[in-house]
Amino acid sequence: MSQRESRTGDARLDGLAEALAGRFGGVGCKTLTGEGEVTLVVPRERLLSVAADLRDHEDFRFEQLIDVCGVDYAAYGRSEWATADASSTGFGRGVERAFDLDEIEDPERFAAVYHLLSVTHNRRLRLRVYAGAPRPMVESVVGIWSSANWFEREAFDLFGILFNGHPDLRRILTDYGFIGHPFRKDFPLTGQVEMRYDPKQARVVYEPVSVEPRTLVPRVVRADSRYERGPAEPTDTPDS
Repeated sequence: MSQRESRTGDARLDGLAEALAGRFGGVGCKTLTGEGEVTLVVPRERLLSVAADLRDHEDFRFEQLIDVCGVDYAAYGRSEWATADASSTGFGRGVERAFDLDEIEDPERFAAVYHLLSVTHNRRLRLRVYAGAPRPMVESVVGIWSSANWFEREAFDLFGILFNGHPDLRRILTDYGFIGHPFRKDFPLTGQVEMRYDPKQARVVYEPVSVEPRTLVPRVVRADSRYERGPAEPTDTPDS
C-alpha cells in the first residue's frame, strides 16, 4: 500500500469515528480506533435504536451484517498461570492457576460483537455490546439485519448469550441434549460427555467423558545447580 493510499484510509476512518462520536456519544456509546479499524461500544439498552440508525442514516448506511460472534473476556489481560519465570516456547506441568474462572462475575465478561459493511460508503464497522451477568442477554437484531439469525444462534450455542426476541433461538452446532457452552473459558477442554455406538443396543449411547484431562502450561524455567558448568576438569591421557 502506498503512503497516499494509507493517508486516505486513515482519513476515512477518522471521518467515520468523528461521525459516530458526534451521533452516538450522547447516548453512552464509545468510539474506539486502532489497527486500521473502528469499534463502537454500545450500551445494551441502546442496541436496537443505534443499529437501526447505523443502517438507515445517510452518513452511515451499514446495509449488511457480515457476522455476529460471542466473546468471553474472562481473565482478559491477566496472567492465567502463576510462575516466577516462563519460557516463550515449550510446555511443562506443575504450576497452579492464579485465579478461579468459576469465581469471575463480571458484567463485561461476555460480549456480542457485530461486523457491519456499508456498500454505499465502502467501509466497515465493529459493534460491541456487553451482555451483562450472571445471565448474559442482548436484544436480537434479526429485525434489522435478517442475516443475524444463524449468527445469533451460533453465539447462543457456543457462549450461552441469549438474544431476546430471536424468532428461533436453538442450538445450531452442538448435538441434541448438549449441556453447557463449549467456547466459554471455564468449559473443560475434554468436554463433559462422550458418545459411542453400542452394537448390543444398536444405538448411540452417551457416557461420562473418559479422557483424563492434562494441564498444559508454559514451561517454567528454574535455576538448577545440576546444570551449572564448573571449572574444566583435566582429562587423562595415555602414556606415550
